[in-house]
Amino acid sequence: MAAIYSFRALRPPRDKVREVAAVPYDVVNTEEARALAAENPLSFLHVSRPEIDLPEGTAIYSDEVYAKAGENFDKLRRECPLEEEDAPGLYLYRLVMGDHAQTGVAACFSVDEYDAGIIRKHERTRPDKEDDRTRHTLTLRAQTGPVFLTYRADRRIDALVEAETKNDPLYDFTADDGVRHTLWRAGGAEQLARCFAEVPLLYIADGHHRAASASRARAALRDRDPNHTGTEEYNRFLAVVFPDEQMQILPYHRAVRDLNGRSAEEFLGAVKERFNVTEDANPRGPGKAAHWHMYLAGRWYGLTLRDDAARTLSDDPTSTLDVSLLQDNLLAPVLGVTDPRTDKRIDFVGGIRGTQELERLVDEGRAAVAFALYPTSIEDLLRVSDAGGVMPPKSTWFEPKLRDGILIHTI
Repeated sequence: MAAIYSFRALRPPRDKVREVAAVPYDVVNTEEARALAAENPLSFLHVSRPEIDLPEGTAIYSDEVYAKAGENFDKLRRECPLEEEDAPGLYLYRLVMGDHAQTGVAACFSVDEYDAGIIRKHERTRPDKEDDRTRHTLTLRAQTGPVFLTYRADRRIDALVEAETKNDPLYDFTADDGVRHTLWRAGGAEQLARCFAEVPLLYIADGHHRAASASRARAALRDRDPNHTGTEEYNRFLAVVFPDEQMQILPYHRAVRDLNGRSAEEFLGAVKERFNVTEDANPRGPGKAAHWHMYLAGRWYGLTLRDDAARTLSDDPTSTLDVSLLQDNLLAPVLGVTDPRTDKRIDFVGGIRGTQELERLVDEGRAAVAFALYPTSIEDLLRVSDAGGVMPPKSTWFEPKLRDGILIHTI
């Protein structure tokens, strides 16, 4: 069963939280992080992406980067200052983006349950990214950004959360991207913990590398600790868990840099051997599953699988995802993108960048063709996770995003 734990949060003061809170480290590159943190010495990006404070060209996994992370973290703790709670607690974290709102429970979760598969995952992690966040965590002795979890909604938990959010919040601010972040300290932490103890499974929605690095950091610290008991803070990881009914997944599109040696006409002919193709498709993307829109040579085309292709589908929940069907029927056999995790010819465009970004990439010659997809559903994610499956890379883009630096778990 799902165990949740109160923790003594390290957090910024109310009047500094908007300056400290930063986008997750892995949704921006170095240049974007440097621009976002410019002229804001309190931005948590100085801790999560510390290469922005080193000379341009510094290797992002170099010793200097982790040393800078530790230096910047210590400085932020002193000068902000970050404040540690006197007693452990649980928190409620609400995100509002336009008309969409979701409220989750911020807590610590069991590394043992992650290792045992009670906290289920749906994607593979990259060793270099695991190495990075493990070293970052061990350098700081802190988990600085939460994993994004979900669970099948429970009405009792919904009622407890709703009651807690009628109280005055600790934080309530709107970030530069228009997303509103509100945080409460829970008064009924024991009741919440008892209800979650009856939730059979949790699922990682976003943050697989953070969770994997928490497990690896725990293993390293356990090996160094001759008095290990299993109750140490390093046996838990920071996360916010939301009910599945409130989750919002946006589409994750694809762009490929060349046509695998074909002209546009030859490529379109090869696509027609596997797909029904219509012209003048909606530039905003498909309106339902099992449909794809393709941008080629300044035009949008609609794609659906031909009947003879559709009959070859298996009952494996991973193989029937739109991202898998596109990969198996077009990207691999026609464009030669056999491993989207490693192939440098494919790029991924997710979230609110939308199909305009696909048009820009193709029109500017940075891609030869682009594909707009319908978003993967949360039920697809749960079904694949329950089957022990692994989704193709970049299958889901969750929005809105949690912010780093609001709640920190020291280990």
